[in-house]
Amino acid sequence: MAESKGKLRLDFATIGGLLLAAGGIIGGLLLEGGKLKDITQYTAGLIVVCGTLGAVMVNTPMKTLRGAMGRLRQVLMERVSSHEQAIEEIVGYAVKARKVGLVALEAEAAAIDDPFLRKAMNLAVDGCDLSELRSMMELQIAVEEHHAEAEAKVFEAAGGYAPTIGIIGAVLGLIQVMKHLENIEEVGHGIAVAFVATVYGVAIANIFFLPAANKIKARIGMETERKELILEGIVGIVEGLNPKLIRAKLEAYAPGMKPTAGNTGEGGGPQAVAA
Repeated sequence: MAESKGKLRLDFATIGGLLLAAGGIIGGLLLEGGKLKDITQYTAGLIVVCGTLGAVMVNTPMKTLRGAMGRLRQVLMERVSSHEQAIEEIVGYAVKARKVGLVALEAEAAAIDDPFLRKAMNLAVDGCDLSELRSMMELQIAVEEHHAEAEAKVFEAAGGYAPTIGIIGAVLGLIQVMKHLENIEEVGHGIAVAFVATVYGVAIANIFFLPAANKIKARIGMETERKELILEGIVGIVEGLNPKLIRAKLEAYAPGMKPTAGNTGEGGGPQAVAA
């Protein structure tokens, strides 16, 4: 799974959301007079977690499952990279290509960290036909998006299975309760314990699995948009457009971007733009 380069940092929205949801549920339980031990049933957790993972493994090809595990990082971490940075980098290459020619970017193209930008730039420097370049890169975008969507659906599947596995856990608990109907006090306690598995299944589905799937899809959308931005920029460079026009075109992907003084002309390369 090729990803853009950039510093990783904790996604505080995810961490904060999990803490807020868990805190709200546990806090509500305590305010109602319940105790934390009322919902700490290890057997229920074992049934829900293992049952859900098992169902997902049956449902999903192993390659997709491994990819989905890798996507967990996108739920808990976010990559610090913006459209504005990509625009500045591309405009810098456009300035240099307009001054000394596209072939002069060959050495810089090989050193680009971002795999998508590096491939597109190398194709451009090698003199690839413009329509063929666009076709190849759009195909890569579509294939990578398709694979990523399949990996996000693994979490959606887990979110669908978990509540059902929780119900199975509750039924198993009720079966054990029915064996001791002679002790009515134990029956009441046993029924309460039995339904903990249902709580676990519904909670893990709606607090983690389904939100994680949606967050991964959001990350996919942002990454696809970034790649489309890069492709349009490279196409503009190959067409020989003025860097000002390329910037104006790419700013559609970053409507809140502020013009950078001194970087809208044709002086300096990528390093000068970044400086």
